[in-house]
Amino acid sequence: MTTTRETRIAGGSVSSPIMTVSADFTARAMAHRPELLAHCYRMLGSIHDAEDLVQETMLRAWRAADRFDPARASLRTWLYRIATNACLTALEQRGRRALPVDLGGPAESARTQPVRQPELPWLEPIPDGLLGDSADDPAAVVAARSGIRLAFVAALQYLPARQRAVLILRDVLAWSAAEVADLLETSPAAVNSALQRARAQLDKVAPMIDQMSESLGPAERAVIDRYVSAFDSSDMAGLSKLLLDDVILEMPPASVWFAGRTHVVEFFTGKANRGADAWRAIRTAANTQPAVAFYLRDEDGVHRAHSIHVLGTVGSSIDRITVFLDAELFRPFGLPLTY
Repeated sequence: MTTTRETRIAGGSVSSPIMTVSADFTARAMAHRPELLAHCYRMLGSIHDAEDLVQETMLRAWRAADRFDPARASLRTWLYRIATNACLTALEQRGRRALPVDLGGPAESARTQPVRQPELPWLEPIPDGLLGDSADDPAAVVAARSGIRLAFVAALQYLPARQRAVLILRDVLAWSAAEVADLLETSPAAVNSALQRARAQLDKVAPMIDQMSESLGPAERAVIDRYVSAFDSSDMAGLSKLLLDDVILEMPPASVWFAGRTHVVEFFTGKANRGADAWRAIRTAANTQPAVAFYLRDEDGVHRAHSIHVLGTVGSSIDRITVFLDAELFRPFGLPLTY
């Protein structure tokens, strides 16, 4: 069976009176979409850019399907080659995506007001729901969910594009040096050299970082419940008990950030206490970390999308809160803009 004139790829469609692609090929390619999305996200640091590049990858694969030779490489490897090269090309015109902690020191006072700077290229979160959970291919799920935590993806942005690709393929996806060399059209020796430089740079900017990650456990779910409860009741004492002494709060696209429990609680005190039913929350997950989507009631009494809080946890405590003040991020999470 073939699909002619129109083949639906990754949520879009492509029309052609000439090209034909087997439905089986399209289905097998689409099965790799979640891990390709994770791969492009690690490379680019943006869920919106990653979705665009995966779409481009699928279109390129569809157009070149007649040239795919399974005797030379698996479909998965071939798709990764297309996706990686697309990302490397995209990165030639794009700057590093950052979090506020990458741009300067913490605010000296909790009274410092955040000023949004949307013109800067900020790191974005990725919804766990887009990373796949098919029991049919556990290896693909691991590939999508490994090395996806915010701090690790932020650290990757410090690396030159090709070093970034080498480190992701070798250390996250566990490809051999020979496989990476073939993908990047270089030598295994060059790959190993690039990997050493990438690891050294990563150790400088983010020592002891945990690259691997899993689905949320009971302890992390309990943290979400306690965090939401603290906002619901304006319970800053309860929030304080959740935070580690050296907790960090950052709020892209504002460049200001706060360090330490005292400053974080003081800053939130004026924000959380908005009266009964001011805040509504939807529990979610991003970057395999607990997350909460908050809605704030406006003057018309409508609760509108306000921010997505991604929580870094250590056991049953929070060591980092990244508040993404961008309502457009609610769309990739499949969340409504009003609640």
